[in-house]
Amino acid sequence: MTRSWPYVLALWLLLGAPARAATPLDYTRAILEQVHAVVAGNQTQDEKLTALAALLGKFLDTDAMGREALGQHWSSFTPPQQKEFLALFRKLFQQTYVQTLLLFQNPDFVFAGEQLNGSGATVDTKIVTPRDQFDVSYRMIPAGDKWVATAITVENVNLTTNLSNQFNRLLDRMSVDDLLALMRRKYGNPSGAA
Repeated sequence: MTRSWPYVLALWLLLGAPARAATPLDYTRAILEQVHAVVAGNQTQDEKLTALAALLGKFLDTDAMGREALGQHWSSFTPPQQKEFLALFRKLFQQTYVQTLLLFQNPDFVFAGEQLNGSGATVDTKIVTPRDQFDVSYRMIPAGDKWVATAITVENVNLTTNLSNQFNRLLDRMSVDDLLALMRRKYGNPSGAA
């Protein structure tokens, strides 16, 4: 056993240590630096919207956000309704968040820190503009070799909770099919949905 130890060590050194995923803060910083480059760039508004939607599509776990936003109502949706809702919610959330980012004039992102908690983390940032600054926190979970945001809190307001309150009010007075029809009218028919 002791004779094989040097060979195991040599093999480990040759192959290298396993690759480590970036920390939640590093991953968030990399994404938001790309967001800053797009927002500050010379593209048209439509080109910026498209670029930001693609970039944030990799960063935001809108399926987790959508399930959380529906809360207790999730189980009253059939599997096809759940699938369509998540596709529409993805469009709603990305469109809302992307358009909000484009409202800022030349924003800077300041990274205040991260807190690891269990298998996830919270990354605290600030969006700083020439006129104001806004505290923004991202609740992150690992997803393979990257991290994804499952919740965003802006100035102590959780965006998913805010949407959940709106969905609760809507579902108190309309059916699931009516809600989906309303979302379809506003955000289009998601590909693959009925």
